[in-house]
Amino acid sequence: MKFIFRVRNVALCILFSTTSFAQDASSIVVYTAREIITLDPSRPAVGAVAVEENRIVATGSLEEIQRSLSGQALTIDTRFEDLVLIPGLINQHEHAWLASLLFMTEILSIEDWVLPEKTVRRAIDAADYRQRLESIVSKHSDPSEVLYTWGFHQLFHGELTRADLDEISSTIPIVVMQRSLHEQIHNTAALEYFDIDQALIDAAPEAVRAQSNLAEGHFWERGQGLVVGRVFADIFRPSRYLPALEQLEAYWHAAGSTLIAEPGGIVSPALIALQNQVFGDAQTPFRMYYIADGRSFAGTYPEDEVITEIEKLYASAQGMTEFIPGQVKLFADGAMFSQLMQMSEGYLDGHHGEWLMEPETFARAFRIYWDAGYQIHVHQNGDAGLDMVLDNLQANMERNPREDHRTVIVHFGFSRPDQVERLAVLGAIVSANPFYPIVLADRYSEQGIGPERAQEMVRLGDLVRADVSLSLHSDTPMASGQPLRLMSNAVNRITVGGNLAGPAQRISAERALRAVTLDAAYSLRMEDEVGSIIPGKLANFTVLVENPLTVSPETIENIEIWGTVHEGRLLPLP
Repeated sequence: MKFIFRVRNVALCILFSTTSFAQDASSIVVYTAREIITLDPSRPAVGAVAVEENRIVATGSLEEIQRSLSGQALTIDTRFEDLVLIPGLINQHEHAWLASLLFMTEILSIEDWVLPEKTVRRAIDAADYRQRLESIVSKHSDPSEVLYTWGFHQLFHGELTRADLDEISSTIPIVVMQRSLHEQIHNTAALEYFDIDQALIDAAPEAVRAQSNLAEGHFWERGQGLVVGRVFADIFRPSRYLPALEQLEAYWHAAGSTLIAEPGGIVSPALIALQNQVFGDAQTPFRMYYIADGRSFAGTYPEDEVITEIEKLYASAQGMTEFIPGQVKLFADGAMFSQLMQMSEGYLDGHHGEWLMEPETFARAFRIYWDAGYQIHVHQNGDAGLDMVLDNLQANMERNPREDHRTVIVHFGFSRPDQVERLAVLGAIVSANPFYPIVLADRYSEQGIGPERAQEMVRLGDLVRADVSLSLHSDTPMASGQPLRLMSNAVNRITVGGNLAGPAQRISAERALRAVTLDAAYSLRMEDEVGSIIPGKLANFTVLVENPLTVSPETIENIEIWGTVHEGRLLPLP
């Protein structure tokens, strides 16, 4: 199966069944390159790296390696002599099932999307959105099939209700997935298709009913959980999902990725089985690691059974996919793109955020996993949400002290300077989405948040000054699944409107590179295996045309990618 990618303005023709070139197992291969960025403090840049099977055995100049490995069979490979090797890029936080929606829905979003075989331009305002949605619906060929569209945002595209969608079509089922993917809007035909009625809502817990509005066809946060099972059973049919996963695999490889982590994304055995069909085979150009969804297990099983039940999941992975033992993900507050974060100073228009786990439920779950010695990753977007997380971390540290717990604050949308200091004291680390200010700072300065808070969202500069370990993630499709673009976002902080958001929160290119390599590995407790080019680690490299540490910062995201080396396998992009 062949796909055409237009990645960083370069057309790349990519075979899905990626050709891998294995080295001669009887010898050590020494790769020379124009530059090799190691992220090894003792020798940050070298000219050659020696690889035996899937491991790095030496770095240095070619002459140094030849001397140190004298008497052993060496093959000198100069194919990278005009290229730059960096540690293999890591997508620290992805959800394959969410990212695959880019290939299964009609995209009408607030930013441009560059995907296989097409570039989808953003819907700039309400009129543009409505006109383009009407055009998409008019071309929908099978009225018995649901039309799914993703990317809507009310602050950019205006309000949208069941009645608005009914005006566009009263016969074709339409499901609008909000940009955050934490909300859905259905027309009447879709509600009937999925058998969603008031009786279903009335039978749900109060917290679910409070986040469901049948009259407007709107379901958000926990209310979305009421309908999502029915919707996902339809959209994730194998006939749709498997081809989308194949496209996603090629997309991530084209971005130079060598490791993908999915924290708390799936508990469905059926989805895991489908993902294993694509990502589990030996030809997959990266390894994919799952982190269990701690919320689901803590909410389903008695306390003394939670850990046992989680560990049963581990056997469901296979081949190039596996679960990371002893790690879970929990959830604090609502979605960044929905303005449902829990904010300590509220919102300008008086609305309020939402909890994804009620504070008492969160505290119980946190305690269970803390006492079991688990590393806990926590989804957080608002500063009040961060207060709740840090309060629980501090209480458990005082009750049951642990060293090197590496509690991960995930997304890190809004925070305050005092919270950054508290993070450092408590030993927490951060996995941040640096795209938030790029796409949201301008509009959130005007609506909902105000300029002071909006400009300082994702305060990476403060983390660096406080010496807090940080990684970057895309959480595709919350941002494009391209680590070089994440680097650019963190280094430049130039919004889609061309403005500089929070200049004091920019970080250096070197720190940004660490955040998608070594520090990303650290957040997953894999720093001894991947993340830098050091003898003993896996031979994972991303091969670039230019050095991201020396090019002009604004061009980092445009660096062309030759391909990757994954555990010794050469995986070029044809």
